[in-house]
Amino acid sequence: MILITGGAGFIGANFVLDWLKDRDEPIINLDKLTYAGNLHNLATLADDPRHEFVHGDIGDVNLVGALLAQHRPRAVINFAAESHVDRSIHGPEDFVQTNVVGTFHLLSAVRTYWENLTGDDKNSFRFLHVSTDEVYGSLGTEDPAFSETTAYAPNSPYSASKAASDHLVRAWHHTYGLPVLTTNCSNNYGPYQFPEKLIPLMIMNALAGKPLPVYGDGLNVRDWLYVGDHCSAIRAVLGQGKVGEVYNIGGWNEKTNIEVIHTLCSILDQTLPASAPVPHAQLIQHIRDRAGHDRRYAIDARKIERELGWLPKENFETGIRKTVEWYLSHQDWVQNIASGDYRHWVQKNYGNTAS
Repeated sequence: MILITGGAGFIGANFVLDWLKDRDEPIINLDKLTYAGNLHNLATLADDPRHEFVHGDIGDVNLVGALLAQHRPRAVINFAAESHVDRSIHGPEDFVQTNVVGTFHLLSAVRTYWENLTGDDKNSFRFLHVSTDEVYGSLGTEDPAFSETTAYAPNSPYSASKAASDHLVRAWHHTYGLPVLTTNCSNNYGPYQFPEKLIPLMIMNALAGKPLPVYGDGLNVRDWLYVGDHCSAIRAVLGQGKVGEVYNIGGWNEKTNIEVIHTLCSILDQTLPASAPVPHAQLIQHIRDRAGHDRRYAIDARKIERELGWLPKENFETGIRKTVEWYLSHQDWVQNIASGDYRHWVQKNYGNTAS
């Protein structure tokens, strides 16, 4: 048995689905179901006895403690987080509450549980904390990629809150001995991603014939990691990672935002040649840059490759085609997401920012 937090969100849901595709070890899935948590992501598991969903907050120490005592998991994987930079600029308090205070309460409950384990159960227990490359700050064009020894220099409320949570996890290991593992990943993309993020936003807007908003000159660089590869890396770290260590997970796919958008437009032109408007690139609209926009992220993933033998299976060309095909074939999911509060968020963030 393992306990997953944030398992109805984008990366968490993909991990749960991948895990249960290959093995029978049950999952307890704790998720608060904020705007980005979506039970539709887990619809195929509705009648699966290996998956138990619990609606709740990682900051609820009593609930987490009760789940740990009842199910006695061998590991906890913490995906739960507020994760969108734009939202953190408009409302940083939610990010501090979930990513910092929530992680503190989760660690407190897990520590109490772990300290009461004995023998092999105690020795084999792991707490795996899923974090981001954004904690390292921004790189110049010629700077070497982020490694596990890169100093933290977060630049947004989101990345600052994740950096704080990483430091708490490290402190709980060094102070209390809690057997922790931390992963810092690059930009994920793939199925079930909430459409405030670049790739699904561009796909959905292009399909609807709406403008494709590009911050600034569009030359901000990100390393892109297909979510399925991220899931396999987390499994490798959980199974083989050295306690107390950090593992950077990247896809070796540095792309500018404008390059990603042109690639998406080209795929849609090929896939939907009768769609209006074609070419879809004519929908691109440059808007005022985001406050404090980091220029470049890049991950040096050699440690996890060297020590755990993990390598990504997808390059950007194969992963992005799979992603577009998934969104085109899951329009019911897309329409469900596109209704309600999300529309208000898009208007607030992109509606009046044309340059």
